[in-house]
Amino acid sequence: MREPLRKVTVNLPARTLENAQRMTGKGITPTIVEGLHELERRAKRSALRGLRGRVRFGLDLEETRR
Repeated sequence: MREPLRKVTVNLPARTLENAQRMTGKGITPTIVEGLHELERRAKRSALRGLRGRVRFGLDLEETRR
């Protein structure tokens, strides 16, 4: 099932949008979507870093290599 879409109107700095499109090699909508996904990934990485030292994780490297 596809996620519902929302149509939005935004004012963006032209140079910033052009640079982002050049980096992604995509059009406006896919570039914006990719940027929003990157913000989600960044927030998740930050949340994981916040758990550092709080989660006990036991892993036997020799056992996993077999």
